[in-house]
Amino acid sequence: MKKQKAVIRFVLCIRNDGCDDLELRKVYQVIADPDASEEGYIRIIDESGEDYL
Repeated sequence: MKKQKAVIRFVLCIRNDGCDDLELRKVYQVIADPDASEEGYIRIIDESGEDYL
């Protein structure tokens, strides 16, 4: 059986609309969240250390 490689994705914050937990122009690693993906969202870890949708 072949092992599948995990895909690691990153995003760049280009707008935070007043959210202090996200820094503009910072790169965040995307956390797998199938439910969020179905709704068109992504999940990352923000500056407070909490996950952010």
